[in-house]
Amino acid sequence: MTVSPAGSGEVRAGHVDEVPDYDTATLFAGRREIVIRHAGADYRMKITKQGKLILNK
Repeated sequence: MTVSPAGSGEVRAGHVDEVPDYDTATLFAGRREIVIRHAGADYRMKITKQGKLILNK
């Protein structure tokens, strides 16, 4: 099962080994920074002025 490339939340059947695909426009929703929680720790993902992604703990 995979998430649609547009990040609309639509789930479609697919190969078990496929990796979900998320669009940054959907994840960031107009912001430049988001927090991702993993294993009890917060990570900040930022979009730089050059449009690149940076992940910091």
